[in-house]
Amino acid sequence: MIALTLALRNLWKNRRRSLATLLAIAIGFAAINLFAGYIHNVYNGLRVSAMHGEGLGHLTIAKRGFFEEGSLKPERFVFSRDELARLGNVLQQQTDIAVISPRLSVSGLVSNGKLSTIFIAEGEDPDAANRMWRRGIGLPKLDAAKPNAGLVSKKLAAMLGAEPGSDLVTFTSTLAGQTNALDLEMLKAWDTGTAATNDKSLRLPLSYVQRLLDTDGATRIVLLFKDGTDADAVRATLAPQLKAAGFDVDIKTWVELSNFYRQVKNLFDLIFLFLFSIVFIVVLMSIVNTLSMSVMERVREIGTLRALGMRRRGIVSIFAVEGATLGALGCLIGIVISVALGMGITAGQFTYTPPSSSSPVPLSIAILPVTLAATLALLSLVSMIAACWPARRAAHIEIVDALGHV
Repeated sequence: MIALTLALRNLWKNRRRSLATLLAIAIGFAAINLFAGYIHNVYNGLRVSAMHGEGLGHLTIAKRGFFEEGSLKPERFVFSRDELARLGNVLQQQTDIAVISPRLSVSGLVSNGKLSTIFIAEGEDPDAANRMWRRGIGLPKLDAAKPNAGLVSKKLAAMLGAEPGSDLVTFTSTLAGQTNALDLEMLKAWDTGTAATNDKSLRLPLSYVQRLLDTDGATRIVLLFKDGTDADAVRATLAPQLKAAGFDVDIKTWVELSNFYRQVKNLFDLIFLFLFSIVFIVVLMSIVNTLSMSVMERVREIGTLRALGMRRRGIVSIFAVEGATLGALGCLIGIVISVALGMGITAGQFTYTPPSSSSPVPLSIAILPVTLAATLALLSLVSMIAACWPARRAAHIEIVDALGHV
């Protein structure tokens, strides 16, 4: 308590210098937490985009080797109708699974009769797909009553001059290598959210793609779990059950399949580490500079305390508490700045268009209490450690020399 009283008295005594240090700590604290809140929302957006926008769900099950060679030899990795039924029996025993969606990918040419261009598409069961894809009001869905109708990405529809109800034709090679074509009715156009896919994507009923590829099976089964389910835990449970049922499969999580998510996360983690390192150094040097000057001005005071019987450890503890107090006060100011700016930016409803995105997204900052508390504790600890170095040096000055210091 005495150390805290002395720390507050000395900070007030040198209030101009202390204020400059407090502002450096507060601004650094706010920068860390505002960026942490921003990337938290970015990660959540990417997670929703991958699981629901790309339709990756939580887990994807495929025959072993599909993820390495499936694009080259898809016919080798197709689950037959019987295998799909047996897989469904095993999966339905898992109460955490909300949606089971068989998938079959296809690529080829789509034509309006005058113009042809490439397309990539996912064949999905309409009911399962509509439950898996999280969408806002007015965004389109597949229609189970129209097995020859699909959704066309917005830019692709513009290229083909297609509108809802327009007739198109898709061309591709079957799994056996024969050329095949089917009529396709356009249900609606939709924005994929990614510039790289907005000019070539289709969403089609699974039965349509099966007829186009001349098969009755699917290459993958995508699972979406109920909220709060641990995907890795379910994978660990499912793997032995599927093996016991005679299936040699690979099970991948959405994180493993979404290269974009991993790349963006690695980049932002690196930027955050760089930012935190800069703030760490600024706080460290600010505290060392402030308390070094304070120590030099209080050498006679230190000598007096030592002459009255205070140990060197006691001298160090006074300055350590002073540094920790300075760090904690700076962080408390930083919390106020972080919350005010975070709420202001979010309430401002600003938008921006990220790289490779086809539409703007809202700029919002999450307020993360755990991160605020962790940053406060860490920067206070750093401040306390930074204060110990000049204090140890001063505490080892001989008492006679300290009392005679000018």
